[in-house]
Parts: sequence; C-alpha cells; structure tokens
Amino acid sequence: MLLAIDIGNTETKLGIFDGDELLHRWRVTTDSRRTGDEYGVFLRQLLATSGVNTSAIDGVAVASVVPKLDQVLHEACERFFDRAPAFLKPHRQRIIPVRTDRPSEVGADLVAAAIGARASYGAPLIVISYGTATAFVAISDAGEFVGTAIAPGISISVDALVGRAAKLPQIALEAPGQAIGRETIASLQSGIVYGFVGQTEGLVARFRSELGGGARVIATGGLAAVVAKHTPVIDTVDTDLSLRGLKLFSKHQA
Repeated sequence: MLLAIDIGNTETKLGIFDGDELLHRWRVTTDSRRTGDEYGVFLRQLLATSGVNTSAIDGVAVASVVPKLDQVLHEACERFFDRAPAFLKPHRQRIIPVRTDRPSEVGADLVAAAIGARASYGAPLIVISYGTATAFVAISDAGEFVGTAIAPGISISVDALVGRAAKLPQIALEAPGQAIGRETIASLQSGIVYGFVGQTEGLVARFRSELGGGARVIATGGLAAVVAKHTPVIDTVDTDLSLRGLKLFSKHQA
C-alpha cells in the first residue's frame, strides 16, 4: 500500500492506495510545530482508525510546500514505517514537463495536481486549486505545465476582511439569492462568493485565450465546490488530483 501525503500551508491531505485504488482519504490541519515522533504517532493512529496496519505501507510519496516539515516527516516515516518517503520536486520529476522560467519555485502540490489531472482528463487543461491561495495552472495541448496565476485564497481573504473591520461578522460561504445585498451578511456573501466566481471566469477566459483552445477546467481543493456551483466554466470538481498525482509519481520512483 502507498501512503500519499500532500502538505499544504493550511491543510494536509492524505490517502491510502492499494494498487491504483484510493481506499481512504483524510484532510487534517497542517501543524508545523509537531516533531517527527508526534507525526509518526498521529499517522499510525489515523491509519488504525481505518483498519490499516503500518506494516502494510510499502511506500510513502509526499508533496510539500512547508519545507520546515520535510525533515520532520522523513524522520517520522523512517522510524514508524521503516520507509524513506519520496518527495516530489517539481524541477526533478520527469512525469510532466515544467516549462516555467524557474521550475524549482513551482509548488509541489500544484505539480502533483497537474500530474493527476492530465492523467485523468488529458490536455489542454486549466486546473484551479482553491486552498490557502487560489492557484490557476495551465497545461498546454502538449501536456506541459506552462505556468500559473496565484491569488489570495477565499478563506484568508475573508479572514483579512473581517479582521480589519470590527463591525463585520463571520459569515457562511454561501451565495445569496441575488448579487445586490440588502443587509450586511448578504452583501458580504455576494462580494465574496460572486467575487471569486468573477475572478475564476475572468482568469479562465484569459488562460483559454493564451492556451489557444477550449481547455477543460478542473477544480480541486477544499473550497472548490463553493465556486463551482455558481459558474458554468468549471467542468469538473475533483478533490483527489494531488493524491492521484503522487500515486503516479511513486510508480516512477519504483
């Protein structure tokens, strides 16, 4: 079995593969303060809740954008799984060509998602990851990772707005019935949800124009559904892209 781990700035996604089948998946808070021992115990407990014995894990693949945790996780995997994890490095992997000016600066999570998306949906593609940041990834008709656009994510935008304005309440990320809000909560919901819908539609139009064709749009990340339900430009929501990308990456490491 393979343990796939996608470490983001806010959340960490984990999955267990038996062959090509994704048996279990979890989403937990990223905690950079944990030690290797703490992560090892936490991972063993997580697996135990789904009846997976640590001895069944014969590989670990990791995409991380939190460098502080790389060595911590390496120590945890070696001690508790007797396995050295394989870390996906965008400039070193050979599964998808990264045609940016500085491939080493591209997020490993975005490359993992791009690998998973291209394998599942072909090319050209636009992959939108709604996480700490909202990241738009362009995959050319040749199947190459050609670039990105990165904007502040939905949650941190809301937190920043509410944190700077004492009278504004916390709100649920739901669209109101109309764009013109007639009270504070509806006005905030409209600005946030329809605002991010507009951002998505605008950047997708520009990406499609620059890619030279009708690229399919695949959304991923914990908040993908918030936007997807209000725009026709998103073709599919697939929250397992990065995990499947790590599975393919692990095959190339064998």
